[in-house]
Amino acid sequence: MSENHIGTQQLDKDALLGKRIDCLDKGFVRLIDVMGDDASIVQAARVSYGSGTKKLHEDRGLIRYLLRHAHTTPFEMVEFKFHVKLPIFVARQWIRHRTANVNEYSGRYSEMKDEFYTPSPEHIRPQSTLNKQGRSDDHLPDSIANEAADMFKAGQDKAYADYQLYLDQGIAREIARINLPVSNYTEWYWKIDLHNLFHFLRLRIDAHAQYEIQVFGEAIAELVKPFVPLAWEAFEDYILYSHRITAPEITVLKQLFGHTNMPTIQELAELGLKGREAEEFIVKMSSIFKQ
Repeated sequence: MSENHIGTQQLDKDALLGKRIDCLDKGFVRLIDVMGDDASIVQAARVSYGSGTKKLHEDRGLIRYLLRHAHTTPFEMVEFKFHVKLPIFVARQWIRHRTANVNEYSGRYSEMKDEFYTPSPEHIRPQSTLNKQGRSDDHLPDSIANEAADMFKAGQDKAYADYQLYLDQGIAREIARINLPVSNYTEWYWKIDLHNLFHFLRLRIDAHAQYEIQVFGEAIAELVKPFVPLAWEAFEDYILYSHRITAPEITVLKQLFGHTNMPTIQELAELGLKGREAEEFIVKMSSIFKQ
C-alpha cells in the first residue's frame, strides 16, 4: 500500500479516535481504538497467497476478490473498539451478535442512572401488518402518539422514583433495579473484528432493522469507513447492497432468460462490469443457465 494512502489513514485515525456520535435522545457511540486497516487485510492475505502475489493483484483487487468469494479470515485482522451508551432493549438485540468482546455497566455494583429513552411521537407507529417484528410506515393520530410518549415518560419517572426509594430503604442494588424498564440506558465497551462487524452492519443498518438500532449502526459505519475504505467499498458492493438468489429463484430465471445469449466481456465492460469480475459473472451465469 502506498505511503500516501497509509498517511491518509493515519490522519483519519488521529481525527476519529475518541470521536463521539450522539444517538437517539441520550445515547452515543464513541470510537476508542482501532487495530489495523486495509493494509492489514492485504498483509494477512498475502501470507496465504505466497510471495509474488503483489505483482498479480493490486490491493483493491485483492480485497474485493477476498470478500466476493467469502475468504473472510484476513478481515478478522482488523479490530474496532467502541464505547456505546444505549437503551437496554437495544442492547438486548445487539448482544445477539456474540462474536464480540463486551464489558457492560453493572447495576449490581453501580447505581443505575435516571436516563431513559423516550421515543418521539413521530417514531411511535402502529404494528406492521406485513412484518410481525416491526412497526408500520404509517402514522398514528397525533393524539395517540403524543399520549403514548407522555405515558412512557410518566412510567419511567415512576419506576425510577420507586428504585430510589428501594435504595433509600437499604435494599440491595441488584434487587432494587429489577423493575426498571428496558428503556433505561446502559453503557458498554464493545470490541469486534471487521469480518463480524460487517455481518453486524449488514443486519443492523438494513431498512428492516428496528429504527433505534439502525441509528447506532449508522454511527458505527460512519466511524469505520475512513479506516478501511477499500474493504468498505467491497462490503457495499458484495454484501450490503447485494441480494442472495435462491434455488427456486434460479429455476424461474432459467425459464425467463435461459434462451438469452451470454454477454461478451466487452459488452459487460460497457455496462460497468470489468476485468476479473466480468469473467466471473460469465462463468456464474453459464453455470446457472446451463445446469
